[in-house]
Amino acid sequence: MNYNKIVSFLNLKFIYRKIMVSTCHKEKLVRFELAFTSNMVKIYDDLKNKEYTHGDYNVFLIKEPKYRVIMSENMYDKIVNHLVSYFILIPCLEKKLIDTNVATRKRKGTKCGIFYLKKYLNKIKINHDNVYVLKCDISKYFYNINHEILFSMLKEDIKDENVFLLIKEIIQSTDRQNVNEKIDSQVKKEIDKILSSNVTNKDDLILELRRIPHYNLGKGLPIGNETSQILAIYYLNKMDHYIKEKLKVKYYIRYMDDFILIHHDKKFLKKCLKEINKMVCDLDLSLNKKTQIYDMKKGFCFLGYKFVFKGKKLIILVNSKTKKRIKRKLRKLCKKDKLKYELSKKSYKGYFIVANSKEFRYRLKI
Repeated sequence: MNYNKIVSFLNLKFIYRKIMVSTCHKEKLVRFELAFTSNMVKIYDDLKNKEYTHGDYNVFLIKEPKYRVIMSENMYDKIVNHLVSYFILIPCLEKKLIDTNVATRKRKGTKCGIFYLKKYLNKIKINHDNVYVLKCDISKYFYNINHEILFSMLKEDIKDENVFLLIKEIIQSTDRQNVNEKIDSQVKKEIDKILSSNVTNKDDLILELRRIPHYNLGKGLPIGNETSQILAIYYLNKMDHYIKEKLKVKYYIRYMDDFILIHHDKKFLKKCLKEINKMVCDLDLSLNKKTQIYDMKKGFCFLGYKFVFKGKKLIILVNSKTKKRIKRKLRKLCKKDKLKYELSKKSYKGYFIVANSKEFRYRLKI
């Protein structure tokens, strides 16, 4: 891993071409290309001279399935972020991760998580009448990742000091006070919008908005950054290995900060939970109230589906809240945009086909 080899004009142009294909915000691209050569030279010079500093974020909210903050970068920072991800973080950190850490990785994702889960549940039910799942969830994960702990982990795997300092600059971009000011501004605008609207659940929506946390000094990853996705799946990597290798949990899956342990012995899972609690505390994190042990006869929710045993048969269901949200969205699109309506129906077909949802799909004509 050599900083000077990574920072090349050829690599920057390669990354820009990748961004051109993937970005939805075409206006950003147009503005950047108006002075393409000078912009690219500026990025190259700043990186080569080790003078790069991360710019301000454009902060906005998304509403579905719940209110969340997204921090959008300008094109200058986006190129650097993708450069660091593609040429540094993925080559250095990917090989450290366990196979069943499935979020945001190439050839992984939700489908891979469901594949492992179905495989494990079907294996364990052959020899055991009782199957239990310990489902753990980290409280406000992206906001609470401790910078100093993350830096000490990265120093073990990234030896080039200049490479490390570049990553550090990106991580510490959450420490600026204007990040919280922009979050507050967006929350206030949305609350004002709700108060002047005709929605019936105003109090619930406002309460949800006021629960959006701030970034504390020395904590958190920018939500929306390419590097953040990789660093977030890496931060719990030592815990993953501990669960698999020390606790000897054969059936374990993690999707970002949601992770599950599957076993036939409930007492064993209770012991595991105590150990996991210690490890999570050592990482300056905490498990939230949703963390508990589920009996597969009653089922549990994971990756957007409910998994339950009916006798020895595994049933996969879509929860009622998700169904209502999708029906509401399709109704709106049907009235406003027929093309988007048809495209959305096709995308939802892939989601529903995993579950036992023939009747619901028939009603929606999916």
